[in-house]
Parts: sequence; structure tokens; C-alpha cells
Amino acid sequence: MLYFHHPSSLEHDPAAFAPEHPDAPARIEAIDASMDAAGWLGCERLQAPAASVNELELVHTSSHIRMIRELCAAGGGQIDPDTYVGEPSYRAALHAAGGACEMVRSLVSGEANAGFCAVRPSGHHAERDRAMGFCLFDNVAIAAEFAIRELGVDRVLILDWDVHHGNGTAEIFRRRADVLVASIHQAGLFPGTGAVSDVGSGAGLGYTINAPVPAGSGEEVWLSVLEYVIVPAALEFAPQLVLISAGFDAHRDDPLGGCLLEASSF
Repeated sequence: MLYFHHPSSLEHDPAAFAPEHPDAPARIEAIDASMDAAGWLGCERLQAPAASVNELELVHTSSHIRMIRELCAAGGGQIDPDTYVGEPSYRAALHAAGGACEMVRSLVSGEANAGFCAVRPSGHHAERDRAMGFCLFDNVAIAAEFAIRELGVDRVLILDWDVHHGNGTAEIFRRRADVLVASIHQAGLFPGTGAVSDVGSGAGLGYTINAPVPAGSGEEVWLSVLEYVIVPAALEFAPQLVLISAGFDAHRDDPLGGCLLEASSF
């Protein structure tokens, strides 16, 4: 298994602008420390390369990319009530997206059969022309589009199990039949999207699956949704590549969520 990381992930620090901000570099430090204590579980550690602007433009508008770059170059600031950037944030975002693309390249080529990107900032709330919810560029969407347009993959499954709905990823692919976007998330949380009735549109009708679960849901509920809703749809879709937006904030101790998963649940 490949483990992609980059020092720039530790330099992106919204707490420099909002001291109580929950998206802190310590998240990556905790993952690295746990992996180190476990002997890295046989993972091959690799530096995440920087994505090119062309790779970002597979998903995002040039004006959005320019806005993020110029705001960071000017020292950073607040984009919305939840999203802040500093001078290092653009570089960190390039390596986050680039790590996802390089992981996909390694998987599709057969160099590895699994990978994990321990990078920041995260991405699934970022829309084509809008940063939001701690997210600047939609890393998993960029990786999926990279696989399809640059590597010749025909069908990609994106499974998002973050406690919040990945509105950006869903919107980017909502009219596409070559990407199945399946999300399990807590109902009623930010950003307020992801209703079970949202199943995509146009050519993508039926290729969006939303499974909102109530607050207080534990492992039994989450695994039942996987087993009886998402797995059958995934088997029918027969993806050549599976990408996971692996948010762990459905854990019972997460301060922003209200679900009851344990570490072993994931």
C-alpha cells in the first residue's frame, strides 16, 4: 500500500486566523504518529507531487484557481465563515491534489493495489468555482477526472463516508454516467445537501446515491447502508477504480458530528 504525504500539509493552518478552528496540522501529525507506532503497516511512504494547473483545470475554473493562488500570495485571509488560507495554503493544496493524482496513476498502472493520501487541505466540499467547508480544490474529483481523461479509465466509483455530505464532488459529477458518487452522511449537517431524492440528473440520472443517516447512528446503521444500498449498486456499476473520501468525523468523539462510530468501524 502506498502512503502519500507532504510537509506542506503541516503548513496550511487556518488557526493562524481563527485560533479555535478544528482543521489543524495536528490532524496529519496524529496520523503519522499512529502509523509510526504501528510500524507503518508495510506501507511505502511517498512524497506527494504538486498538481499542475492543467490537472486542477480538469475540474476547476481558471478564475477559481487564480483566486486561491492570488489570495495566498497576498498573505491569505478568510474565504467564507469556515474557510481560511495563509501564504502556504496554495502550495499545500497543489500537493494534496497532486498526491491524489499520483496515487491514481500508481493504481491504474498496477504498481500498487491500494493507496492512502494523508494530505491537507481536504476537498470534497470544493465546487468548480468555489472554495468552502475547509476545502480549496476537490482532490478526489480531480483524481477521478485525471483517471478518466488522462489514464483511460472508463468507470470510477467515489465512496464518501465523511459525516458531512460532499456537495462539491456530487455537483461536479451529477450529470455524468461514468462516475458513480455514493455518499453516507449524517442528515441535517453542513452543507445541507445530499437528500436521498438527489440521484443525479441528465445523463447522470441514477449515478448519484445519497444515504443520509440520523444523528446517533452507529456502526450497525452505517454498515447496513453499505451492505444493502451501496455495495449492490457498486457491483452493478462495475467500476475500474474505487476512490474513497475517507472522512473520519462520524467517530463518536468528533466535535462537529453526531454519529457513534468507533475507530474499528472504519
